[in-house]
Amino acid sequence: MVAPTLTSDHPGLEVLAEVAKVLAAGRGGPAEVGLLGVVGVLRRGLGLRRCHLWLRSSDGARYLPIASPEDETQLPGFSAPVETWVSRGAHREAVNGGTLVRLPLVHGEAPLGCLEAVIPEGRHERMANDVLVVVAAMLGPVVAAAELSLDLASEVADRTREMESQRNFAARIIDSLPVGLYVIDRSYRIRAWNRKREAGTQGVSREEALGREVFDVLDRQPRELLKKEFDRVFQTGEIQQVEMDSQATGEARHYRITKIPMRLDGEDISHVITIGEDVTGWRQAQQRLAQSEKLAAIGQLAAGVMHEINNPLATILACSEALSLRVAELPEADRRAYEEYLRIMDTEVQRCRRIVEGLLDFSRPKKSGHKTASDLNAIIEQTLFLLKHHERFKWLTIDRQLEAGLPAFPADSERLVQCFMALMLNAMDAMNSRGVLTVRTCLNRERSDELLAEFIDTGTGIKQEDLPKIFEPFFTTKPQGRGTGLGLSVAYGIVEEHRGRIVVESQLGVGTNFKVFLPI
Repeated sequence: MVAPTLTSDHPGLEVLAEVAKVLAAGRGGPAEVGLLGVVGVLRRGLGLRRCHLWLRSSDGARYLPIASPEDETQLPGFSAPVETWVSRGAHREAVNGGTLVRLPLVHGEAPLGCLEAVIPEGRHERMANDVLVVVAAMLGPVVAAAELSLDLASEVADRTREMESQRNFAARIIDSLPVGLYVIDRSYRIRAWNRKREAGTQGVSREEALGREVFDVLDRQPRELLKKEFDRVFQTGEIQQVEMDSQATGEARHYRITKIPMRLDGEDISHVITIGEDVTGWRQAQQRLAQSEKLAAIGQLAAGVMHEINNPLATILACSEALSLRVAELPEADRRAYEEYLRIMDTEVQRCRRIVEGLLDFSRPKKSGHKTASDLNAIIEQTLFLLKHHERFKWLTIDRQLEAGLPAFPADSERLVQCFMALMLNAMDAMNSRGVLTVRTCLNRERSDELLAEFIDTGTGIKQEDLPKIFEPFFTTKPQGRGTGLGLSVAYGIVEEHRGRIVVESQLGVGTNFKVFLPI
């Protein structure tokens, strides 16, 4: 559309038209550029000696001038009292060679600035004054709109920064969680993937995962099974939780997978949050707690009956000894038969007594002596010395890997010798007296406040289904007559007395490693 043109050559109208044109052209751009153009048009069109446009700063604390470079400048050191000019209202006064005009820029009742000009003397002086008055009236809404635009832009920028800060804060919270977390939408595309997931078993980075279908990223899991799990959450809106075992890292780990429905609009389920938590440590703690409770219950039971068993055994043994004194009076043939019977009785009674003594040790462990600062390596060496002359133990190859300079720790040395002896004899039986027993000590690499003693054999190993039961009293995989099943139970109790823990790792056909952790 072609803009209408002026039919009059009135100079004032031409200046106003030029001002309007400059303002229209500067719409959408920086306000200062358009206003500087207006100052230039006024100065040239009206022949002004000075034309300043004073505008309020963004903080409202002062007024800043807009003037063309060729304009008459203020005297050095002069500070314009613009606020006084604005509050005084329109002002005209005669100056050398012309008239000084100051016109406040006001929109509504808000003062926005001041238009200051020096009109030269001449026949167009009154016309120039009227043009300046009209321009001042035009500039009020323009400056107000520019300020509003700046305020809105500033508010939008502040709100954007605040939202970005909140988003970053939420992202940092999610990344700091000690669980793997990711979110999918209804098209099964990944919309969030925290740093713990990046360090997971599949090690997929966030950049690689976001936007892709979850089935392409978690390709180790059956697609249909995974889709069915997500669909169940989308359909029912219920939290789904499963537990699973994994060997992906080379060691047995236990995970709890939780799928949580998410609603963006408060009604329909739009996303599913999946949280994967490694609960191996928790599960082991639960097993240790259950083991301790089981041992305590059996111990109480044993304490109630052990004396009732021990007393008859003592009577039988005494009668057996009395009968052995009369065997010599019997005829030769009868004597040999009775001696064999008495020998069998004595052997079995002694075996029963060992079982009872082991049960006594288990149900009412010897009160732990006063714990003193002890040397773990010295306790290991003392145990090996005591076993040195054992009939079957001496056939083993002992590989000592004892780290020097380990810190002392509080311990009852005698009790730990009993514990370590039980573990080494158990290793001997597992290797059938032929193999290598590695005894290793060091600081726990994962916790600097613990010492670690390891007893590694090259025996047959323990079945995975038997591992949770090896510390139970009377549980044994040894042939009949080769053990009471109390050795490991007693060792477990001794380690607990020292506020430590035992961890067992075993592989069939390779061997077993008993790890004893003791606090410093």
